[in-house]
Amino acid sequence: MSAFSFVFRHFIAWGVVFAIAVSILSSFDFLPGFLVSVFILAMLGAWLLQMARVIVHVRRIRLLHPGGGPLPLAIRQQRTIDLPVGAEVAFGMLEAAVRELPRARVTESARDSLQLFATVPRRFRDQGEHHVPNPRHRLSVDHVSAQVVGDDEASSIRLLCEPATDPWMDLLFVDDGANIDNADSIARALNRRVRESRRQEREEMREVRATRELALARLNLLNAQVEPHFLYNTLASAQLLTRSSPAKADEMLGNLITYLRRSLPQEGNFVAPLAREVERARSYLEIMKVRMGERLNIEIDVPPELEGIRLPAMMLQTLVENAIRHGLELREAGGTVWINARGGNGMGHITISVADDGEGLREDSSGTGVGLRNITERLALTYGAAASLRVTANIPRGVVASIEIPREIPAEDA
Repeated sequence: MSAFSFVFRHFIAWGVVFAIAVSILSSFDFLPGFLVSVFILAMLGAWLLQMARVIVHVRRIRLLHPGGGPLPLAIRQQRTIDLPVGAEVAFGMLEAAVRELPRARVTESARDSLQLFATVPRRFRDQGEHHVPNPRHRLSVDHVSAQVVGDDEASSIRLLCEPATDPWMDLLFVDDGANIDNADSIARALNRRVRESRRQEREEMREVRATRELALARLNLLNAQVEPHFLYNTLASAQLLTRSSPAKADEMLGNLITYLRRSLPQEGNFVAPLAREVERARSYLEIMKVRMGERLNIEIDVPPELEGIRLPAMMLQTLVENAIRHGLELREAGGTVWINARGGNGMGHITISVADDGEGLREDSSGTGVGLRNITERLALTYGAAASLRVTANIPRGVVASIEIPREIPAEDA
């Protein structure tokens, strides 16, 4: 609607009211003429005063919307605001935005139906900045009603800002831009909250990426380093075996080569098939078996259908090394290391377990070691809450460390 049409409509409406009032007063023959003239002058003054308010209303709307195009001159403002957040989150943002309006009071807030109603008393600039009119006076109070529709991904807010008067009174009165100001303020507050939410999400993503990069750097270091004592002891054992048992020395060196090949870092090698991880663990255990002799037994049970399952590299190796160092090497009689993989709990998960019958749980082997903490962090980074590590006592003796992971690794980590 153009400014001229808006002003002209109010001019005609008040002209009709003025004409009706004059005709009614003229029909009262018992009224003195000067009194009729006073009433007519009063009505004319009210007409002129209201036209001045209409012009002020148009001017204020023009100041609020300095750009070109048609001006939103109507005193009832309806908006549809789309938000890239879920409906419940959008309702919380809406309620907070409405409460930020000066003198606003939320009268109804129904989270089940996602509806909100509020009253906003106007401030009369000519009676002091802090003057609040009587909220029962319908000409001095505005209403805000809104409903949120959507799902968990996106939502839409249907917003209506209007005066408390009946619609037919829109022809006679204006609000000096109060309702369009309310609608714009709510829209700005919602946009600000969406920006803040996105900024917070970006910060959290940066923190996650930084933590992920740190974990990958640790993995690179873990892949790149072979414990010097393990390497020296293995080579020394192989040197001795070349004199007494060349076949065993050859077997030991072959296992060492396999172990080193699987342990050297490769670009992008942050996840690996279960079969590859089992091969590395088997090579390590075969080396340890030559060194420990009959004190070490190995049992590996991994179904062929699970060999292609991918998991973060070096996790299985860490559990196997823990079983040797903290369980069997400390026990004079040695023991057995079991590696098992099972199809899981029927919810798309698999369970990989490393068990031993060694010294059992102690303060230094209860799941708080550096290696186990590293596994827990990497599981959280790779799978979130969908994966877990459990360290429990083996019956009748020893420790069982179990990793439960989804069958499919998240695409961003693949």
